[in-house]
Amino acid sequence: MTASLAERLSQYKTEGTGCKPVASGRLVRVVGLTLEAIGCRAPVGSLCKVETLNGELEAEVVGFSGETLFLMPSEQLLGVMPGAKVTPILHNSGLPVGPELLGRVIDGVGNPLDGLGPIFTEHRASFNATPINPLARKPIKEPLDVGIKAINGCLTVGKGQRIGLFAGSGVGKSVTLGMMTRGTSAQIVVVGLIGERGREVKEFIEESLGPEGRARSVVVAAPADASPLMRLKGCQTSLTIAEYFRDQGFDVLLLMDSLTRFAQAQREIALSVGEPPATKGYPPSVFAKLPALVERAGNGNENQGSITAFFTVLSEGDDLQDPIADASRAILDGHIVLSREMADAGHYPAIDVERSVSRVMPTIVSEEHMLMSKAVRQILSICRKNQDLVSIGAYKPGTDNTIDQAFSFKPKLDAYLQQEMKESVPYEMCVNMLRSTLGG
Repeated sequence: MTASLAERLSQYKTEGTGCKPVASGRLVRVVGLTLEAIGCRAPVGSLCKVETLNGELEAEVVGFSGETLFLMPSEQLLGVMPGAKVTPILHNSGLPVGPELLGRVIDGVGNPLDGLGPIFTEHRASFNATPINPLARKPIKEPLDVGIKAINGCLTVGKGQRIGLFAGSGVGKSVTLGMMTRGTSAQIVVVGLIGERGREVKEFIEESLGPEGRARSVVVAAPADASPLMRLKGCQTSLTIAEYFRDQGFDVLLLMDSLTRFAQAQREIALSVGEPPATKGYPPSVFAKLPALVERAGNGNENQGSITAFFTVLSEGDDLQDPIADASRAILDGHIVLSREMADAGHYPAIDVERSVSRVMPTIVSEEHMLMSKAVRQILSICRKNQDLVSIGAYKPGTDNTIDQAFSFKPKLDAYLQQEMKESVPYEMCVNMLRSTLGG
């Protein structure tokens, strides 16, 4: 170790989960969303306090160049002055976690938003957990009830599975997530509302979640007007809370809306510190952070519970080849596609079973259940391919027995796949209804 490096490291004292830098610095530049400070040293990921006309502003170190630190504030840049004092925070105590969070609504760093007073917990956890050894994870062996017929019957989800909910804007992602929170058999529900409209936060809590769902849920809200750092932290906070309950032995349902906003927040931060764009404006760090976030969900070891995660992915212009949609599909254990065409026709939830897949379904359901799911796909596929011929009268009934049978089942399947927003159907009932729909 060189003397200069040893001298630099001697300025830090590690204690607990944070570091203790000793020197303060000053603000020299504001570029877009980024603050640049000199005269102080702090590791990437640590927090600093910046003096403003309105008091102190909290910011995180997101990079450095030489002796200059790049800081990303967690709030709006108001009252910041040239030469303002920048003080590294001596100790980062982590995120408060515990059963006290149930029924509460918090922001991206754990501060309460619901007006129910401060949250006091016994435990604290790091925003970035240590990755689990893949060989230590329990295999996915049993289904998780989400209360939705189309998913339970045709796209069965297993405990510990990570699955994507792909859709454009306004197709019903939030409503579908709300149905899951009320109908799931999971003991704990963690909801991350990241980068969505502020109006939707209260609507989701009061209408989609409801009093019964809220009692066993933790809601993390970082709406669209929050800073990129707060949106990024909101996703990490949601995973940290879910990991805590999983480690206590609970089965957790994690609903993240949305993974696309997480990627966009990381893009804003990366571009602000000078990282070059790569794929359609997204820097390489975005595609490195996506799997790191997703892999935190899943099963724990034999003595722990599970995190079954639904990550919504916003497909811009309903394009499933969007860079984030394509990257997410590759790292998830399946995808559920919401169709705008079905939503426009009043078919809710607008789940396109034919274009969706659950990669763990063959290992967690019976052979009969799997055959019924395949039959549904075949019927829907035949009807889609021949719909135009039937509509214009070019097909005469009796010409092809397979097509006749498919169109005879189609109305029954449409009725089965539709569901009222506040209706919840248990898993076994979904399977029995599907068996009845297909005539045994």
